[in-house]
Amino acid sequence: MSAKKKKEAGQTELPIEGAQPTVPTEVKKKSAEADGNGAQHVVAETVEAIAHKPFDPKKLGVGLHTRVDRGFLDYASYVIRDRAIPNLADGLKPVQRRILWALHEKDDGRFIKVANVVGHTMQYHPHGDASIGDALVVLANKRYLIEGQGNYGNIFTGDPAAASRYIECRLTELARTEVFNDSITDFIPSYDGRNKEPVTLPCKLPLTLMLGAEGIAVGLAARILPHNFPELLEAQIAILKKQPFKCLPDFNTGGLMDARDYQDGKGSVKVRAKIKVKDESTVVIKEIPPTTTTESLIASIEDAVQKGKLKVKSINDFTSEDVEIEIRCHAGVDAEKLIDALYAFTDCEVSISSRIIVIKDNRPVELTVSEVLHENTNQLVRILKRELDLREKNLLDELHYRTLERIFIEERIYKKIESCKTNEAVFASVYEGFMPFKKELIRDIVDADVEKLLQVRIRRISLFDINKHREEMEKTKAELDETRKNLKGLTRYVISHLEALLEKYGKVYPRLTTKSARHEEVDVKAVAFKSFKVAYDRETGYVGYKVSGDEFKLDCTKFDKILLVFKDGTYKVSELPEKMFVGQELFFCGLPDREKVFTCAYTDREASYLKRFTFGGTILNKAYSCIPEKSRILYFAPETPKLLYVRYKPAPHQKISQQTCEPSQVDVKSPKTLGRQLSIKDISSITAEPTRGWDEKEPTTKIVFT
Repeated sequence: MSAKKKKEAGQTELPIEGAQPTVPTEVKKKSAEADGNGAQHVVAETVEAIAHKPFDPKKLGVGLHTRVDRGFLDYASYVIRDRAIPNLADGLKPVQRRILWALHEKDDGRFIKVANVVGHTMQYHPHGDASIGDALVVLANKRYLIEGQGNYGNIFTGDPAAASRYIECRLTELARTEVFNDSITDFIPSYDGRNKEPVTLPCKLPLTLMLGAEGIAVGLAARILPHNFPELLEAQIAILKKQPFKCLPDFNTGGLMDARDYQDGKGSVKVRAKIKVKDESTVVIKEIPPTTTTESLIASIEDAVQKGKLKVKSINDFTSEDVEIEIRCHAGVDAEKLIDALYAFTDCEVSISSRIIVIKDNRPVELTVSEVLHENTNQLVRILKRELDLREKNLLDELHYRTLERIFIEERIYKKIESCKTNEAVFASVYEGFMPFKKELIRDIVDADVEKLLQVRIRRISLFDINKHREEMEKTKAELDETRKNLKGLTRYVISHLEALLEKYGKVYPRLTTKSARHEEVDVKAVAFKSFKVAYDRETGYVGYKVSGDEFKLDCTKFDKILLVFKDGTYKVSELPEKMFVGQELFFCGLPDREKVFTCAYTDREASYLKRFTFGGTILNKAYSCIPEKSRILYFAPETPKLLYVRYKPAPHQKISQQTCEPSQVDVKSPKTLGRQLSIKDISSITAEPTRGWDEKEPTTKIVFT
């Protein structure tokens, strides 16, 4: 075999010192049986090549990588087109299309056991029954196409549906009339070649946006949010009338939606639970956001409580057919603040991104809501035109046959065939009998027409009513004229079709998710509850909300930070600690405030100074100093006291042992400022109130800052 023929046959050539090794027939057969994609075939060739050393490993790898790459691309293409991504033509994934087709084939208007539908669908779907049953339940819960009877689970609580043998389903009237038309459906063989399945259904509904979809394929993912059916119909009417339109998502679970970032399907929406105040200490959740259930929502609330973000006394779930989650808060907690906190810290508010990826012309494409609706509307026009063309053809055929039947009976052409002895003579006699009436015929008579006329029974001939026949002819002509009129005014006909759907189903499918122009942004820090008590234990040197100390007790939220000031003037701002070791030299612990004024007195062993300052901005966990090196703090407190009481250490020839000063005389500056000198004497203590050692009888002078 030549190299060219080997290449065409799919054989991998391995250059080995000028010799081309031949793979044994047995190895080829086994490898082909092992893997139809050829991966094992390459392995067999590789083993054969190794047996004929030496070989070129670089060129050997090229063939293997090429086949692996091709196999991966084939697999990725299959997952994208035939499993995960819906088709733009009918808005359905393959499993959904096969379920609907199976229901259509078995449809007799009555409910069918879901297990039977699943079994029938497996004739078309090359995967397990579990995936079919799950997809059917999802379709039924979306309301539009499948009507269920029995336990189909609960979309609010997340409870699963009953087993397929216990529940029943059937097509809705909407699906029967707007999704199927066997006369204009294109078919392909099923996976095993035993049946025919539709390529796509001739759907006249914008199912892509009605149902929504989520699919994760190889290399891409689609997330199409569901939209309100009547609003989509109104948008299609606007497209046909060349008017502006806007469509927003609508979810089965309801909720409050902020869609200002939706960007025609390329952005995201924020959806909140609908929460009502029952009384001053109780709120009730009546609707939940999509992607959540009552169970997951309650779990997120409990998690927020454990983390100290919420203060909740009890949670009771009374959900059945409607959502009702009752939340009680502690005494003194405002219910309105609790609602804001629920939006801020729990799944009562979720953000859902949208990415509309569909299969169009056998390829994945990313579209906007407007583009999808334009495509669906154009398809609706094409389908209705095909139906009208088919209707016109059928009416012409019916009119033609009724004309033939009238002439055949009225002119007694059937009498002429009584003397005919062969089939050819019978056909010739009929053709000859219609020759004088050729001008009355809509088209030329053919053998199929003759065959149909010859099947007319004697009873039909004997009971033929010419007046009734003419009435039926007139009715058929009127229908034909109406059909031709609709074909000429196709746009008007399509609009009337949509308006009829809107009138019939507009009240059946109301909007469930309330549209709001904008959600009020919740300040997370403002609505956080002060659930943490920070304390300092000087004996152990620990500070935090899990420390049982007596000093610096602070009520904090999860988002608060703390300011730590030590005796040597070092300070830093830290995250809220559980239990942090800071030693026994902590002088102050409080909440940081950039603009808050602090009063500080310190000594450097040569003199003592007083200053007022604001800390301003700081870097988290970075150590700063508010006094010079080798100094120590004598007094430190927030705000500005009216007076400070200064006591001096006893010293020889010292006449003044205590004084007061007014800190307000000192200007507010930065932490690095030196401050104003208090005294060069050794200071025993500086306090904002007179201490036990303060002598009220002794004359006290004021320190004057010059």
